[in-house]
Amino acid sequence: MSTPVLICDDSKLARRQLARSLPDDWDIKVEFAEHGLDCIEKIKVVSPEILFLDLNMPHMDGYEVLQAINEQGLNVLTVVVSGDIQPNAHQRVMELGAIDFIRKPCDAAKLEEIITHHGIKDKAIRANLVHKLGEQLEPEIRDIYQEITNVAMGQAGDLLARLLNVFVELPIPNVNVLEVSELHMALQAIDASATTSGVCQGFIGGGVSGEALLLLNDSSFKEIASLMSYQGELNQKVELELLMDISNILIGAILTGLSKQLDMPFSQGHPVVLGQHCEVSELVKANKARWQRTLAIEISYGIENHDINCDLMLLFTEDSLKTLKYKVEYLLED
Repeated sequence: MSTPVLICDDSKLARRQLARSLPDDWDIKVEFAEHGLDCIEKIKVVSPEILFLDLNMPHMDGYEVLQAINEQGLNVLTVVVSGDIQPNAHQRVMELGAIDFIRKPCDAAKLEEIITHHGIKDKAIRANLVHKLGEQLEPEIRDIYQEITNVAMGQAGDLLARLLNVFVELPIPNVNVLEVSELHMALQAIDASATTSGVCQGFIGGGVSGEALLLLNDSSFKEIASLMSYQGELNQKVELELLMDISNILIGAILTGLSKQLDMPFSQGHPVVLGQHCEVSELVKANKARWQRTLAIEISYGIENHDINCDLMLLFTEDSLKTLKYKVEYLLED
């Protein structure tokens, strides 16, 4: 039986070009949708197993289509094909459940590479991928994770504000279940150009374990030293001390805040320096074996009127997800 495939793009030329680029040896039946609303209707009617989705379309764009697929529980593997190659666009569609991203104009070789990489010609592998996507966070559970993180990061921000006598800008935390390859992309998207220093610290307790990862942009050290009234030469040793000070404050406070809300005391390991003055891609490559499928909570701290930016990621192990879900479901009960 042929595999049903849906191509959604508002450009007839793009639809035809993508259809011609699909592998000749793949037994498929291709359907087309002209915009996002048409796409959702076609998914319900023809039940495609694979969707190639444009982002910029009338009526309903690709982001809204991915959101509707999640909200309506539609089972389809989605590969985004778009000319919008911003890192944030890539990250956003992956967070919404796409399995990959192809840059327009579509390249047949790249398309073949992605199809092979995900094994989506194989029905059993496709079924497994759909099952994993079905394990994505439910909206209510995500809201609870964001809320308890809001409280904990506020406490951490308060400590940092008092130490440096500044106003700390607090964002909305980003919560997602990520595969290891997606985690690498998320980390690389933090800052693909500037050099960074990083520290991680393991934690465990109550059936939950993970790592807190703090990445500090190297351009921040000078201003942090000034705010802490450091008068000496700013060398690598001093920068390491500053990095450890900031990580101790933020990681310690946020883990304490989370453990109190979850009624789950955490024991913390010794902080480990992941790297100094390296690009995030190098830091990720050097520590690739440390991270697998994970619940990732990302918090980007900034300090008003100062060039200081740091990202804190809480990476919970896959084994922790069941216990965490049980805990937050208890918090949802009336």
